[in-house]
Amino acid sequence: MTRVVKFGVIGAGLMGREFASAAARWLHLNDTKARPEIVAVCDLNPELTGWFSAHVPSVKLVTDDYKALLADPEVEAVYCAVPHNLHDQMYPEILTAGKHLFGEKPFGIDAAANAKIQATIEAHPELVVRCSSEMPYYPGAQKVINLARAGDLGEIIEVEAAFLHSSDMNPDKPINWKRMVDVNGAYGCMGDLGMHVLHVPLRMGWRPSRVSAALVNRFRNRPDGKGGTVPCQTWDNATITGHVEDAGGGFPLVLKTWRIAPGHSNTWSIRVLGTRKSAYFTTQSPRQWQWMDYDGGAQVWQVEDLGFQTLFPAITGGIFEFGFADAMQQMWAAYLDELAGGDAKGFGCVTPQEAADHHAILTAALTAGTRNTVEEVVYG
Repeated sequence: MTRVVKFGVIGAGLMGREFASAAARWLHLNDTKARPEIVAVCDLNPELTGWFSAHVPSVKLVTDDYKALLADPEVEAVYCAVPHNLHDQMYPEILTAGKHLFGEKPFGIDAAANAKIQATIEAHPELVVRCSSEMPYYPGAQKVINLARAGDLGEIIEVEAAFLHSSDMNPDKPINWKRMVDVNGAYGCMGDLGMHVLHVPLRMGWRPSRVSAALVNRFRNRPDGKGGTVPCQTWDNATITGHVEDAGGGFPLVLKTWRIAPGHSNTWSIRVLGTRKSAYFTTQSPRQWQWMDYDGGAQVWQVEDLGFQTLFPAITGGIFEFGFADAMQQMWAAYLDELAGGDAKGFGCVTPQEAADHHAILTAALTAGTRNTVEEVVYG
């Protein structure tokens, strides 16, 4: 029998609504151990909570006070999607209230905030805590991951992971919270996108021992939306180059988190190059993945059309296309599976330890980029 997990949503914006959509379409999935039911929602914006009231019939509590949501005994788990500066306040309170937590990245505005969250997690081992990162659930990404896991890449030459936006290309775009240091954090684009590019490398055990970074703040002022301009002090783009140690002397791990990437709407990619096998996937070609086998002969990249081949089986026919909403639902299926005692079919959501490791990398990259140095990564 499928377990019903009753959720509260704190932060009813874009990602909160995506979760509501995934939950409403749960019949799309076959044979899951658990399904979510949203029973409470909290946001300061009544238009956003009003959307939940209008579209999610299971919602019983609508509030602008997250403490009221946490006090609701019917709420078993919480999805918290709030700005970065609120993570170290709300995440510990959610756990202290005895609720399972699915939180948004970066799990704290900086390493100190993350450490506070980690301490509360350690005090509540009975709760299932995970971080959001949906892109590796694309079928093509899973193909790359499985090829790398098979262990026959040979010597790794390089790994590159990227998340590229063009959302800030327009210098006349009014500033929002993701461009404000006191809300988004000093990481800038790295805090917003870093967990996306590090989910797979960290899961594969590719932890860099040292990093350098090229940080770019191309537009240093933006409109304030009120007729004036204000300083825009967060980093637009970051290219991090790390060194991963291995028995063969190590290899570079290149991480790109760009909010100014000409021509890219929302592109995530992973490329793994080895001496025997290589693989590549990008959401720009969501149906396909590429790989190359090398045995001393011709070096030929092969391309396969995948269609709808998902980690968690669905009703959609295998010939059809997979998209972002599907990746979101697969991610949520992985979390619910773990919450119900499963193993997320071998690829779970970002763990608290991986979130902490990603903070160690971003902290070193921020120092390296601002000082033009190579920095050791200090893992906890």
